[in-house]
Parts: sequence; C-alpha cells; structure tokens
Amino acid sequence: MIRVAILGATGYTARELIGLLLRHPEVEICALTTRQETQPHVAEVHPSYRGQLDLVLENLTPAQVAQRADCVFGCLPHAASAAVVRQLLAVGCRVVDFSADYRLNDPAVYAEWYGAEHPDPARMADTPYGLPELYRDAITDAQLVANPGCYPTASILALAPLLQAGVIEPAGIVIDAKSGITGAGRNPKSHLHFPEANENLTPYNVGGHRHTPEINQELSQWAAGTADVVFTPHLIPMDRGELVTAYANLAGDPTTDDLRQVLTRFYQTEPFVRVTENLPGTKQVAHTNYCDLTVRRVRDKAVVVSVLDNLIKGASGAAVQNFNLMYGFPETTALFY
Repeated sequence: MIRVAILGATGYTARELIGLLLRHPEVEICALTTRQETQPHVAEVHPSYRGQLDLVLENLTPAQVAQRADCVFGCLPHAASAAVVRQLLAVGCRVVDFSADYRLNDPAVYAEWYGAEHPDPARMADTPYGLPELYRDAITDAQLVANPGCYPTASILALAPLLQAGVIEPAGIVIDAKSGITGAGRNPKSHLHFPEANENLTPYNVGGHRHTPEINQELSQWAAGTADVVFTPHLIPMDRGELVTAYANLAGDPTTDDLRQVLTRFYQTEPFVRVTENLPGTKQVAHTNYCDLTVRRVRDKAVVVSVLDNLIKGASGAAVQNFNLMYGFPETTALFY
C-alpha cells in the first residue's frame, strides 16, 4: 500500500481526490492537512465521507507529513506550494502538485504572471508537465509532477495533435472557455454567491488569465513555431464541467474529416480521450476522467471543441492518473466508475 497525504484538503479538488483515492486498491490515506488552527474531522469539511474515512485535518509541518506519507498530493495555493514541496522532496517524498508553481519552465515568466519570485526556480524546467497523453514517459520516473490546470488540459489536448501534424497555424489561436463555478474554488467571494452567479454567464481576466503562458508554453512544444493564443475564460452557472472552443487558422487545405483523423490517430490508444463525430457536451463527461473532442472546418479555420469535468480530468482525476504512472499501477486504476 502506498501511504498518501493531501495538503490543503478543504477544497473541491481535494474532496474529489479523497473520493478517488478511497476507491484505489493500492492506497492508504494517512494524512489530511489544513492551515487552520482548528482540527476538523474530514466529515465536517466533506460530509459525503462520513463513515468512510476517520481522519482529522491537521496543521502539519512538511517533516510531519513525510513521516506519514510516501506520496503527497499538494492542493496548496500558488507561491505557497513550492516552498513546501521543496522540503518534501528533500526527505524522499514523491509529489503531485496541483498549484501552478512547477507548470512553467521560466522563472521570469512565473514572476511576471504570478507577481512573486519563485522559491524553487532550479527545479521548474525539469518538472514533467502532468498530461499523460503527451508526457507519459517523463511522468513515470518523476519525483515531482506538475498537475495541469483545467483550462490548459482542455485546450492543450484539443490543439497539440493538430499543431504537431502541421494542419493549423500556431499564431492567432483564439480559445473561448467556460467553466463551472467549482473552478473558482471554495473560498467565498461575492461574485460566486448564488444570487450573483445564478443565471449569469460572465467573462473574467480577459487578456490576463494566468493560464495563458501555460497554454502557450505547452502548445509551442508541439508546433513548428511559437504558439500565441488569445484566451478568454467565462464563469458559467453550473456546479462542474468545462467547455473549450478553440479557433485556429488552417495550414494547407484539410477537410473536417482530415482534421478529425489527426485527433483520432493521436489518441487511438488513450483510455481517457474520446474523439467524437458529434458535438460534445459537458454532461457526457461529468464525474468522469474523460476529455471528449471534436473538430470542424469552418471556411479557413479549424474549430475544435473540448469538454471535461473540471474537478476530475481537469484536476483530481489527472492527479490519480499521474500517480498511477509514477508507481507502476494500471493507468486507469480508480478512474473508471
């Protein structure tokens, strides 16, 4: 059994992660942490686990976590995470980090977008980006994996194969993204209150969302040139789910069928990416680790549609998928319902 700990276990992604790990036959959850001074029982924070897990959330030091766990899932905020992760790695823990602290390769880009100097810059460029469909080999032997954001997951999976095949241009990509309210986290904010969010579709961080450099960085790995995206996220009044529509200029003269065949060939052996002829919707992937994709040619552009559950494939499901690769378990363990 692999002993695991979850840092910052009060949020929505931690709640989903606990549920997945409780189903995992090779995992024992040994510690849950919080920065709060009180020590609530997990059933007080996540009532759905009453009777399933008998742990309290504790304010533990990295050294105390390392005494209990072989592998740590970090659900701490950006900038706060790296300082803790560095200490855990030093004492031999393996880590799947949910924050953005190790997703970017360049410390200067991180400082520009996150407004802070990175506490562990030497490790940034060497940390595998946790998309198994693209970087499986690097993840397998890693001590630390940078779990992607939900918007980048949906966007990169949609566009990387088309860029690699040279059928779309890397410059001028427009990504229109919509996410359920859980994507904004559990901390109360005025615009997330029910009377504000219900029946209200709103854009946010137009031109300045922190996932933009993450998307550009990863797409550039698969393109003949540097990727340049305009990324616009929206908050949509539903609990969970995410839909990305990406618009890219065509290179050459591929048909809709040509474009779809590129996606189909690229993902034909992947257990969690499904390429469909029909236009996908969020309900068909809710509570699953699937990302469903399709593409259409519209005049001189490719229009790619990608849907996933922002809490599962966009966060906790991807983390378990990475964990399975790191420890040599079948990649789908605990991820099929």
